[in-house]
Amino acid sequence: MNLFRVVCWVVWCLGFVGAANVSSLRPSVVNIGAIFNIDSVLGKVAKLTLEEAVKDVNADTNILHGTKIVLTMQNSNYSGFLGMVQALRFMETDVVAIIGPQSSVVAHIISHVANELRVPLLSFAATDPTLTSLQFPFFVRTTQSDLYQMKAVAEIIDYYGWKEVIAIYVDDDYGRNGVAALDDELAARRCRISFKEGINSGTEVNRGDITSLLVKVALMQSRVIVLHAQTDYGFMVFNVARYLGMTDNGYVWIVTDWLSSLLDSASLPSETMDVLQGVLVLRQHTPDSDRKRAFFSRWNKLTGGSLGLHSYGLYAYDSVWLVARAIDAFFSQGGDLSCTNYTSLGGENKGGDLNLDAMSIFDNGTLLLKNILQSDFVGLSGRMKFEPDRSLVHPAYDVLNVVGTGLRRVGYWSNYSGLSIVSPEILYAKLPNRSSANQKLYSVIWPGETLSKPRGWVFPNNGRQLRIGVPIRVSYREFLSPVKGTQMFNGFCVDVFTAALNLLPYAVPYRFVPFGDGHKNPSYTELVHLITTGYFDGAIGDIAIVTNRTRIVDFTQPYASSGLVVVAPFTKINSGGWAFLQPFTTLMWIVTATFFLLIGIVIWILEHRINDEFRGPPRQQIITMLWFSLSTLFFSHRENTMSSLGRFVMLIWLFVVLILTSSYTASLTSILTVQQLSSRISGIDSLKASDEPIGFQVGSFAEHYLIQDIGISKSRLIALGSPEEYAKALQLGPKRGGVAAIVDERPYVEIFLSSQCTFRIVGQEFTRSGWGFAFPRDSPLAVDMSTAILQLSETGDLQRIHDKWMTRSSCSLDNAEIDSDRLQLKSFWGLFIICGIACFVALLLHFLQIIFQLWKSPPSEPAASTACSISGRFQRFLSLIDAKEDSSGSKVKKRERSLEDPLGRHSKKVQLQTEMAT
Repeated sequence: MNLFRVVCWVVWCLGFVGAANVSSLRPSVVNIGAIFNIDSVLGKVAKLTLEEAVKDVNADTNILHGTKIVLTMQNSNYSGFLGMVQALRFMETDVVAIIGPQSSVVAHIISHVANELRVPLLSFAATDPTLTSLQFPFFVRTTQSDLYQMKAVAEIIDYYGWKEVIAIYVDDDYGRNGVAALDDELAARRCRISFKEGINSGTEVNRGDITSLLVKVALMQSRVIVLHAQTDYGFMVFNVARYLGMTDNGYVWIVTDWLSSLLDSASLPSETMDVLQGVLVLRQHTPDSDRKRAFFSRWNKLTGGSLGLHSYGLYAYDSVWLVARAIDAFFSQGGDLSCTNYTSLGGENKGGDLNLDAMSIFDNGTLLLKNILQSDFVGLSGRMKFEPDRSLVHPAYDVLNVVGTGLRRVGYWSNYSGLSIVSPEILYAKLPNRSSANQKLYSVIWPGETLSKPRGWVFPNNGRQLRIGVPIRVSYREFLSPVKGTQMFNGFCVDVFTAALNLLPYAVPYRFVPFGDGHKNPSYTELVHLITTGYFDGAIGDIAIVTNRTRIVDFTQPYASSGLVVVAPFTKINSGGWAFLQPFTTLMWIVTATFFLLIGIVIWILEHRINDEFRGPPRQQIITMLWFSLSTLFFSHRENTMSSLGRFVMLIWLFVVLILTSSYTASLTSILTVQQLSSRISGIDSLKASDEPIGFQVGSFAEHYLIQDIGISKSRLIALGSPEEYAKALQLGPKRGGVAAIVDERPYVEIFLSSQCTFRIVGQEFTRSGWGFAFPRDSPLAVDMSTAILQLSETGDLQRIHDKWMTRSSCSLDNAEIDSDRLQLKSFWGLFIICGIACFVALLLHFLQIIFQLWKSPPSEPAASTACSISGRFQRFLSLIDAKEDSSGSKVKKRERSLEDPLGRHSKKVQLQTEMAT
């Protein structure tokens, strides 16, 4: 027992000595610094949270095991120069880490010092996305990057369907780089920043500069404004906007998280809140937790409610704990706080009045940085863990709406699942779903106290009218024609355009700009291209919606259907003396005649044994068989069918004959009474297979389509400019310098054929397209005009406009069918199949009955010897086929005589030799 106590005492002593040795490796004090704008609203909160965090860390013996953190704070006062000076001062005091700075501008400068002296720089508020680990490896962002905030803004803009926004920002690294990130995110969603301008970041900015900027914005089309600024500049912008009426109905203001931080920190007067009504604001999302709620309660006691706690304050608090945990891991790995004098300032520059030679390099700064980046714990702001790109995991924002005297949450945004009304913590437990149907926000009260989503754009108030390009057509002026002495146009396309404009809920200032020389139809592809260059704000007319044009502009809903058709000359077909043969094709005649003969043979086989009308000499039977089958054509056959199978076959056959005669009569009537037309060109396929010239309209897309898509040589195409040239070229034909056919859009062809009755459309329409009005890509006017065109179509106004301009004469398309189809076998093969099956079944049953009778009735004794041979059986089978059967058809009719006893006691049947009926 004593030995056991001795051993325990020795082990305890050894452990105590080991612990003492370990403790002796840890210094009693670790110096860390903090640089931020202490006098700012954000800085005031950060100062208190940093102090509280240091107290909590030093009070927790499980973190640094007796080592205390000493935090020294310096004020950068928004100055990059002062920030650099304060950082250099820290380097004279063997600081192992610096928390801050608050400003992205200062962070850019200090990061160079941190890189050189290997001191980790942990910023809880510098959100500039260009502060990356590649350029600044010792810069660690302990808050979310503006890259994600701008992604959230872009998704909000896309969610509401806005395509253009205006960006106002503070002109420094924070503002410029944030807006650049927004521009990239909008471009990925086919949106764009139509105008952006920065506010001077210096102290000399004044109200006049901001007024000039907002007046310029008010004259622009977009009404969606993104404000990425700082507190002082931001409120000045809103005050001027209120003065200019830019916070009323129709405007959209989206503000980054600088505003939410201010509103969370302090209560603003009602006059200021009135200016902000309806604004959308983002705030970095921090999940709710018991620890966070306890800290908020502690905060209120600490400040007495005079200063609110925002998300940046929570990130500042967690930054201290992040450094403390990293230092603890650093010491556990045997790290020491040794430093080496900075010797890069050699020669005459060494030392001097700046005392730069007192700076030292943190020898194990890389190890401490590694421990910082490998940290993983849950703080007040949420999980503190870094991705491989050194950004915090699970970036998320609250989407807030300024209503009344505070903020109202309308949803969340997370990089995991986009916009939602469910908190990101719930969504993290599910599979990500970024589908458009899953993107949701609660209703927003917009500026002007309206729940209706603003359209997001208006026509500019700068007095500029939209320049609408209108092609000057030489032909087919029913669609477009200039009014002499004016800048106006009339025609079908113009009437549709003006009718659609009248249905828009706003006025559209515009003027028509002629396009073309008036001597030939202009190129519509060039007209569309001028929209992309900005020369035209839109184009109207008979503009076909084709693929290569939709790649560069947006079209409205088609207001007229249009497709390419082939127009060719035709010849009239006279009926002639043999017109009665035309309803059926040759194959149809052959099959029909074959079935008439087949039905005669089948009926003869089925009736021959029991029906005297189908018996007699061979010559008479053949005549009877042919006469019977042909007479069924007129339902005038006088021979009766007695067998059930024969009647079954006749029932099917008479039904087939009824269909054939009815179809023949209808087709022959059409041939003899309706004018028949014929053309050697049957459609685009036959036209492509030939080598004859083809005409097309000048300026039409038909030329490009025939060459690129159909594969017709350009040498075969002849440009024609008017209906008169169409008619002349078709009349001359390919042999006399004309064309074999013309390929053009159906609306033009309809008008052409209304006055040219010697030409017709051959074949089918081989493209499907339409005419629409063209506008620049992502133009909101294109969407509203499409809605108006659909409304015109639903009310019938579009058809009335069409009938007003597109009247046709009686010969236009009344007889457009060329070489009407003759009746072919494919239309009746089902009937013949049914009839053939009926014949086969009837014959099969008939022969089975004969075979059964042959098996059941033994041969007579004289013929027994021959019946055993195959030839004998076959002769007997043929005999039974030809044998006369009684009316019941049950057995072979034989002549019998019955001899009875005169007394009637018995009768003796005498069977006579069977006489085979001839």
